[in-house]
Amino acid sequence: MEKKAGLIGLGAMGAGMAKTLRTRGYEVHVCDVRPGVASTFAKDGGVAHATPAEVARACQVVVSVVVNAQQTEEVLFGQDGAAAAMGPGSVFVMCSTVDPNWSIALEARLNALGIHYVDAPISGGAAKAASGQMTVMSAAKPEAYAAADAVLDAMAGKVYRLADRAGAGSKVKIINQLLAGVHIAAAAEAMALGLREGVAPEALYEVITHSAGNSWMFENRMAHVLAGDYTPLSAVDIFVKDLGLVLDTARATKFPLPLASTAHQMFMQASTAGHGREDDSAVIKIFPGITLPGK
Repeated sequence: MEKKAGLIGLGAMGAGMAKTLRTRGYEVHVCDVRPGVASTFAKDGGVAHATPAEVARACQVVVSVVVNAQQTEEVLFGQDGAAAAMGPGSVFVMCSTVDPNWSIALEARLNALGIHYVDAPISGGAAKAASGQMTVMSAAKPEAYAAADAVLDAMAGKVYRLADRAGAGSKVKIINQLLAGVHIAAAAEAMALGLREGVAPEALYEVITHSAGNSWMFENRMAHVLAGDYTPLSAVDIFVKDLGLVLDTARATKFPLPLASTAHQMFMQASTAGHGREDDSAVIKIFPGITLPGK
């Protein structure tokens, strides 16, 4: 059987996923709204397309790696969208962080068109996406898994199959984002306090990353702070959105989330101050007078 897959959205994660599929022997059909991005990828192998519809006509499996539900709607149902071009029995793999109820509804909409659907948010960052080591939190009907399993396993180091219908993947992803956002906010607060108290920042980083207070987010994101490099891999505004989804989900059942609420306000404050498109570690900039020597 020909190994072929479509991927829409060549951002930090999508580009790595497309590269992994190519490395693992797939003919990868890609498109991206930014001019020249798809053709640049295809120079090293693959096929560039101008629209999601073109990708969908070429592939039975279409993977969408865009930012949010609104962009996914555009990929599927906008002008030259994928849904109208996807044949019966094809499968749409949705990798964005979205409201779980929206994902559940999307499964029903696509199934009505004869299209299978996999609720498949992702985690791990650009480096793990590019090395094929990212995590997929998926939920889908058995027939959707049958159509998409080979592509999922080729893209990721771990594919968790959480339920036999959409929703569970997106629920687990927003819980992951709750923890990630709180950990980044806490790491920024701790580093800011250390800087205010005059502790040598490199020494503080060294001690914490070898002590019980460490977290993956402290180790990863506070390295960005020490380098003074806020080039966005995951931006402040991503956590404004994702923690907002967390809070919306909890609010529906009146479930209290005090730490997530505080972290969301911290990211909101950073965004309002003009740091929304910077790396999410820029949440440290909400603390007054926090600067690194020589930065």
